[in-house]
Amino acid sequence: MKIKGVAASLAALGMLVSFPAAAGGLGSAEKLRKLDIMLMVTGLRCRKTADNFTAEYGRFTTNHIGALNAAAQALKADYTRQYGPVGANRALDKLSVQMANQYGQGHPWLNCAQLKQVTGSLADMRGTAPLYEAADDLLQTGSRSLAWVR
Repeated sequence: MKIKGVAASLAALGMLVSFPAAAGGLGSAEKLRKLDIMLMVTGLRCRKTADNFTAEYGRFTTNHIGALNAAAQALKADYTRQYGPVGANRALDKLSVQMANQYGQGHPWLNCAQLKQVTGSLADMRGTAPLYEAADDLLQTGSRSLAWVR
């Protein structure tokens, strides 16, 4: 049992090392978590439109599940270190609610058709670098070039 605990601790440490805080901005783990929440919330909003992107979001989560889960775990570990176990759960809930409130009425500069294209492109990309770049663009309030989209 003790070996499993040590292995889990080492794995968590490895995730934290692989998701460093960005200079002057969100940490990588927080970026990926926020990107995922934004796509989920806007996907729910668009699901009854002609530009439903539920399938694209499903492919996105399937193709990037390892990175998304690692980011969620690293973020929880970071919050636990900062706020303790109970405070970490509250902070994660607060993050989810803030993102839902922010994007519940839609993305500030992308419509459902554009979000569908973006989500489809992200689903097809490999590695985390394009996801970080997408998060930098998509989580901002002003329009961006989205050069990374197909």
